[in-house]
Amino acid sequence: MLTLNISSTDIELLKYERYSNPSQIVQKRLHCLYLKSVTDFSHQTIAKLVGIHRDTLTDYIRCYNQEGLSGICRLNYKANRSVLDKQEKILLAYFSAHPVQSSTEAIAVIKRLTGLERSPTQVRKWLHKHGFKPMKAGQTPSKANKEEQEVFIEEKLEPLIEKAEAGDIHLLFMDAAHFVMGVFLPVLWCIKRVFIKSSSGRNRYNVLGAVNAISKKIHILCNEKYVNSQTIIDFLEQLRDDYKDGKPIYIILDNAPYQRCQIVRYMGWLLGIHLVFLPPYSPNLNIIERLWKWTKKKCLYAKFYENFQDFKNAIEHTLMKANQLHQNELDKLLNLKFQRI
Repeated sequence: MLTLNISSTDIELLKYERYSNPSQIVQKRLHCLYLKSVTDFSHQTIAKLVGIHRDTLTDYIRCYNQEGLSGICRLNYKANRSVLDKQEKILLAYFSAHPVQSSTEAIAVIKRLTGLERSPTQVRKWLHKHGFKPMKAGQTPSKANKEEQEVFIEEKLEPLIEKAEAGDIHLLFMDAAHFVMGVFLPVLWCIKRVFIKSSSGRNRYNVLGAVNAISKKIHILCNEKYVNSQTIIDFLEQLRDDYKDGKPIYIILDNAPYQRCQIVRYMGWLLGIHLVFLPPYSPNLNIIERLWKWTKKKCLYAKFYENFQDFKNAIEHTLMKANQLHQNELDKLLNLKFQRI
């Protein structure tokens, strides 16, 4: 009969680990060896007590004698590889270049490329395993210039961010949003389709906003009529009053005519505010665009307001209380990582 060659130190370890090891399989192995080391039970008796075959106990003893506790505690089980993994290179290259809309479409692609037929569940599992997940597609302006954006990021935006992080300047991102009172339809998890009341009319609430790139502090100026060059000047004066420490203010903004006109640029110069205009068609480089989407999600999606005043109050309250109530969320949302096109 095979003899177990075990030290007193390892017996003490077995006594503890047979109940505390995270793997139940390993616990059973250790318990078998413990019984063998402290009792006179036969292999047959121990195997019956633990619920294994006596030859399995022999394998445990042989493994311990050759490799010690490390060998007994090692798990060598491997998951079965999918047949699709044999075609991994071809499939990953195709799905990366041509994302599909559904598992049904993925099934058809797999059959066309490899001749293999798999169920929707198997295909979804395989896609998830390789990092694919359903995500809503984004959009980018067709006239956007990738090279021009890259030059702007490297030569203007990144140096300004470094100065702002060092505390040498105040860096803000500015834009105007025009919220039209009406229904904002979201995607909802529901048993049946939900219908939401929609307000009549075309009342519009204009919000001119700026976000501090470092602190994420939100500044707003609202009106019900329109945003023009005078609105921009009023807002620049408001921002100058908010930052009275004498540091230069740099504002990233788009090329809307009422922002780029001569009078606005002149007033910016008088106030000590540097206006840095984005390349044309570059909303992806303005972090405040994310704030407008966040605002709609917080107070407008799936919401019905009886009157325009309630509509305005909801928007103002959300933005004015954002730093107090949602600072952690804003820190993540308004990070300085920019989507490349």
